[in-house]
Amino acid sequence: MNVSRIALAGGLAASAVLVLAGTASAHVSVQPQGEAAKGGYATVNFKVPNERDDASTIKVEVNFPTDHPLASVMPQAVPGWNIEVTRSKLAKPLEMHGQKINEAVSKVTWTAEGDKDERGIRPGAFQQFPLSLGQLPEDSDQMVFKAIQTYDNKEIVRWIEEPKEGADEPESPAPVLALTEAADGGHGASADSKNTDRAADKQTAADSDTSSSDTTARVLGIVGIVVGIAGVAFGVLAGRRRNA
Repeated sequence: MNVSRIALAGGLAASAVLVLAGTASAHVSVQPQGEAAKGGYATVNFKVPNERDDASTIKVEVNFPTDHPLASVMPQAVPGWNIEVTRSKLAKPLEMHGQKINEAVSKVTWTAEGDKDERGIRPGAFQQFPLSLGQLPEDSDQMVFKAIQTYDNKEIVRWIEEPKEGADEPESPAPVLALTEAADGGHGASADSKNTDRAADKQTAADSDTSSSDTTARVLGIVGIVVGIAGVAFGVLAGRRRNA
């Protein structure tokens, strides 16, 4: 009986830990597809969970940092969502590929479309919003974005508090994109280009294997024909010897 009670208590404690962990991590976050290297380009996903049991998320705004403006921001289409990209004039123009850029994206807004009862991110679900970003800053280890989440009951949640190193996670943390060092001291390559290179290498290896297999098959075929001819000749010769 005592063992059963201990097991039950342990199970309840573990469940409580899982529930608390899920609650703490249920906030808007950003993660790269692959890596986000300094000075390069990256495709990232903003993950937006629905934290309410009785409302759906119908609008998501992501504000870009002004200290590291990005000249190139391209959203990927998300079914059921309208996308609006807002640009702002820069106080100090950027230089990109030998050209001066006077504007940069300051905000991207996703608004749910469709029937009222079916639109948006429903309770117990999440949605990812992909963006292609570049060029990423070379003089920073991270980029902090401020996100605003709007529910269909008109509730607004602001994920705008910047996490501090060594401090507890804030109640409404802003999404933070960690930047990695560029490979070989050069500009970082995008995850998409790396995936393409890997696919090309795999295809080359596959073609090489196929070519080797074909060559081996041809050689074996020729050997088989020679052995067959030799066998027929031997049989004919042996028959003549017996008749003689």
